[in-house]
Amino acid sequence: MYAPPAFREDRIDVLRAAIGDITFGALVTQTDDGPVATHVPMMLTGPDDAMVLETHVARGNSHWHHAGPTIAIFQGPHAYIRPGFYPSKAETGKVVPTWTYIAVHAHGILSAIQDGAWLHAHVTAISDKMEAGRPAPWAVDDAPVSYIASLQRGIVGLRMPVTRLTGAWKVNQHKSEADRAGTAQGLDNSGEMGRALAQVIKLKA
Repeated sequence: MYAPPAFREDRIDVLRAAIGDITFGALVTQTDDGPVATHVPMMLTGPDDAMVLETHVARGNSHWHHAGPTIAIFQGPHAYIRPGFYPSKAETGKVVPTWTYIAVHAHGILSAIQDGAWLHAHVTAISDKMEAGRPAPWAVDDAPVSYIASLQRGIVGLRMPVTRLTGAWKVNQHKSEADRAGTAQGLDNSGEMGRALAQVIKLKA
């Protein structure tokens, strides 16, 4: 990942939290025929020194046949930044449009898992995570056992011990305090992702 020092994020707790918040990402595995990519929800488990990404794909998705070097890419909130957000535009005119974003890359070696007990624990865990805090949360046990078992036969688990975790928070850290404040104000009126980035910029100020 290209991340100049001003934008690089190396804190494991911050990177883990971002993956947990984003959840959905692109899994890209290098094969002899080129990269294979699948978009899936993923869970990051294990302690900081032994992190593991877990997900699953349909059995008909050939990605599970390709164990090997893999990058999981998580794209957080991102937004276009107008020059008009910056007070310095009126002062010097030396501003141009840009894009702000949050991104995390997890690297490792992917492997497939077809063990039924592992798959059941995995789908239970990811369902519980996504249902947490909702009124009348759904649970895997709410569905008939035979129905869940039949669906599990149609999926394959994917597991990747994480060997490297990198992040980029390009949120105008290199700008003046006034321009950062102007960016946050502009993003507050730029939709849900803009508002999410505005909060990050305020915290980074």
